[in-house]
Amino acid sequence: MCGLAGFIALAGSATLEADGVRMADAIAHRGPDDSGVWSDAVAGVCLAHRRLSIIDRSTAGHQPMRSISGRFVLVFNGEIYNHLDIRDELTAAGAAPVWRGHSDTETLLAAFEHWGVKATVSRAVGMFAIALWDRRERRLTLVRDRLGEKPLYHGWVGRGANRTLVFGSELKALRAYPGFDNGVSRDALALYMQHCAVPAPYSIYRDIFKLAPGHMLTFDLTGSAEATRIETFWRLSDVVRQGMADPIRSEAEAVAALEVALSRSVSLQAVADVPVGVFLSGGVDSSTIAALMQAQSGRRIQTFTVGFDDEKFDEAPHARAVARHLGTDHHETRLTPADALSVISRLPTLYDEPFADSSQIPSHLICREARQRVTVAMSGDAGDELFGGYNRYFWSRRIWRRVRWLSPGLRRQLATVIHLLPTSVWDGVGASLPGGIGVSRLGDKAYKLAHRLKSVNSVDDLYRSLVTEWPASVVRGADRLPTLLDDSAAVEGVSEAEHRMMFWDSLTYLPDDILTKVDRAAMGIGLETRAPFLDHRVVELAWRLPLQMKMRQGMGKWALRQVLYKYVPRELIERPKTGFGVPIGDWLRGPLRDWAGGLLEESRLIEEGYLEPAPIRETWKQHLSGRYDWTARLWCVLMFEAWLRINR
Repeated sequence: MCGLAGFIALAGSATLEADGVRMADAIAHRGPDDSGVWSDAVAGVCLAHRRLSIIDRSTAGHQPMRSISGRFVLVFNGEIYNHLDIRDELTAAGAAPVWRGHSDTETLLAAFEHWGVKATVSRAVGMFAIALWDRRERRLTLVRDRLGEKPLYHGWVGRGANRTLVFGSELKALRAYPGFDNGVSRDALALYMQHCAVPAPYSIYRDIFKLAPGHMLTFDLTGSAEATRIETFWRLSDVVRQGMADPIRSEAEAVAALEVALSRSVSLQAVADVPVGVFLSGGVDSSTIAALMQAQSGRRIQTFTVGFDDEKFDEAPHARAVARHLGTDHHETRLTPADALSVISRLPTLYDEPFADSSQIPSHLICREARQRVTVAMSGDAGDELFGGYNRYFWSRRIWRRVRWLSPGLRRQLATVIHLLPTSVWDGVGASLPGGIGVSRLGDKAYKLAHRLKSVNSVDDLYRSLVTEWPASVVRGADRLPTLLDDSAAVEGVSEAEHRMMFWDSLTYLPDDILTKVDRAAMGIGLETRAPFLDHRVVELAWRLPLQMKMRQGMGKWALRQVLYKYVPRELIERPKTGFGVPIGDWLRGPLRDWAGGLLEESRLIEEGYLEPAPIRETWKQHLSGRYDWTARLWCVLMFEAWLRINR
């Protein structure tokens, strides 16, 4: 795992390598083990790299790396888990060079020489962000992995003939380029306020973008001409259609195939020249990964979890029980409000774009704990999106069936009634639901639902509303930008609402929120994370499973649970889903109140001129009253304000 950066200065530059070093040093945390810069003064090109040595820790893995012929120069962030298989394929084709080391970077370069870029990345199993300079064709190619595990930003600094194309793993690297003065994009800010993260392909800055998952960008310099092209090499929508056209009908076959696919993925991702551990919450996803890894290991694997004093959020006892059963070497750390405060001050730097998933706090703490003992940690990320784990998949259709006959006026009245009851009452209702499907923190979910019932006209509308916090109008002077949630054609033929939600979450929430959260939390302290569920072959298999093999009798992940129950007793796993949350709402009324109040001062909001103060101040007032829980909305504002304070 590493960090990359670079640029093409169209007007040339006398300080190519110095500027490259400056960009790479801004992301030194991503690669504390080594660094390197390569430049071509004639083309105005510079590639820079920071290395966290995982595979081939020798100098043979140093980047930027040139191919044997000298045609290609590569900087690469990620891991190609099947790179040894690719080497074998190259050998069989008579195209293998005399290998200098055993890094996957060297494998990629040889494959690019033989097959070309698109054919190579289509063969690759892994996570990757790639910047490749073709010296012969004077062409830069940027590539991002299929599901968006690794980040890659690109865009323009300057104007006219003095423009510079910049790119990098984080915005820090782009901001470090001399002359960077790209202002905040109000349109992108409006999307952030809606979704608590800036969705791809946008970034918080004007003229700077994220390369979308599964995409390649090529930039050609031929004489005085230049041309940019973006294309896909893998589409989730194609996977969904192909999977649904070829479903697995047999439950026994589905469970067996899933166990084989996940075991293979865990086995591949466990390969490293450094210690590897597992994040363990005690839930289905992380327990499955831990169980499969422990089953393949000849010694006790290391597992890590975070605990809280608040029982509503504390999954540590469950993780402890699973770890005890599996026989792992388990490590547990507790999170207090004081710990949260210490992390909060770092969040705007860790997430150098506004980002407002409050589980970023325990994510960073568990990464910090793990980094003391391992250099790589596996997670259960993507299990919810692939196998139907989120509560909204269950409740959205049920709720819509019950309210669709109501007129908009009656829906508004229902919302008012829901808001009249304190969150504690709804929490009690959630805990007492029959059939073992109790829902924690139902009060928060009920208030969120009540707010959304007023303006939805379909179950898909309800989903979009559930993944939206503020209206775009809260940002002054913003225009609406289209997002992947607007592309109704992408879900044509997907008849089940639950599957449409899983698809949309996999396209948006997974890369823009979950994977961003984990990447920055981990790379901020030089820890590599790996997600076995995101092996694209596991993803393709998941979309061959009919809905009833995912969601059954009020519980998600049916097929995945059948795999897990071969290793862990059912009674250790079956309980209401809580998620990886923190009691931020309570802390905002207590130890974080002064900090939050300072950022939400009306005079401050007016002076900055980005956000409408009135709705924000009213939301803050309602939350402090204790009758309403506006944690997500407020955290969204607070993370922007904290980011703006250091990035003005």
